[in-house]
Amino acid sequence: MKTIQFREAVCEAMSEEMRRDESIYLMGEEVAEYNGAYKASKGMLDEFGPKRVIDTPIAELGFAGIAVGSTMTGNRPIVEFMTFNFSLVGIDQIINNAAKIRQMSGGQFKCPIVFRGPTASAGQLGATHSQAFESWFANTPGLKVVVPSNPYDAKGLLKAAIRDDDPVIFMESEQMYGDKGEVPEGEYTIPLGVADVKREGKDVTIVSFGKIIKEAYKAADELEKEGISCEIIDLRTVRPMDHDTILKSVKKTNRLVVLEEAWPFGNVATEITYQVQAQAFDYLDAPIVKINTADTPAPYSPVLLAEWLPNSNDVVKAVKKVLYK
Repeated sequence: MKTIQFREAVCEAMSEEMRRDESIYLMGEEVAEYNGAYKASKGMLDEFGPKRVIDTPIAELGFAGIAVGSTMTGNRPIVEFMTFNFSLVGIDQIINNAAKIRQMSGGQFKCPIVFRGPTASAGQLGATHSQAFESWFANTPGLKVVVPSNPYDAKGLLKAAIRDDDPVIFMESEQMYGDKGEVPEGEYTIPLGVADVKREGKDVTIVSFGKIIKEAYKAADELEKEGISCEIIDLRTVRPMDHDTILKSVKKTNRLVVLEEAWPFGNVATEITYQVQAQAFDYLDAPIVKINTADTPAPYSPVLLAEWLPNSNDVVKAVKKVLYK
């Protein structure tokens, strides 16, 4: 094992896959000459050249469309959005073309493409740069949605996403690019659609994903001091969702808290709540509690932003609520 940053794990995944398959290329704003807005493509232009690592204008609709069209001629593009907030400019290409090509062509065309970049808040970036879009894209049949929380998962999941024959939305975080973690020296992939039990426990199940899961770890450490044992599940892939791992855990702990950095209406936590009550209602000893951001655009003020975002104290309170403590 070696210890590398999240951004290095992303770069290694892309580079290894591009060495393996010449049909793969990277396209996006500042991915080439600048080594990536977050240095996630550092050195790739030097290795692969300007025909496979392509700087684009600030025109997400245009380069997303070019990339989707190129899949129909045998290419496997990776499209980087500087932030998924900017993907809204090109969302027509993602929703109406990438997600639907296979069905609308009667299976004649696959669309092996990865759209990747940071999601959700990253400090004081304002309301229009602080939005979580996992549930938006997961709502669309034909798209797979991956949200890793650490370098090991990021590399293994990204390699699997690049090899997938369907369009994959791969969502990172500006606040995780510098995170360090152990990654194997050799080749490995992590299958899409498989959640991971990051921490075993017996009293309550906490389900989360992405950078906000760190607050669950902090809360679990605090609760352990009070004799409360938390089981933490990292979804890793939002769609397809690993219902079996969640249900197995809930049947053991009989209580569920879902932590998600997203607005409270119609989100991933809502879907998890429905699936658990539909398939494991008799195992629940308390109503499910979901923790989300406040139902407002993200504030710029650091004081208000801290109130807007879920934190470990919110998780502690939710766990005690489902335990009736």
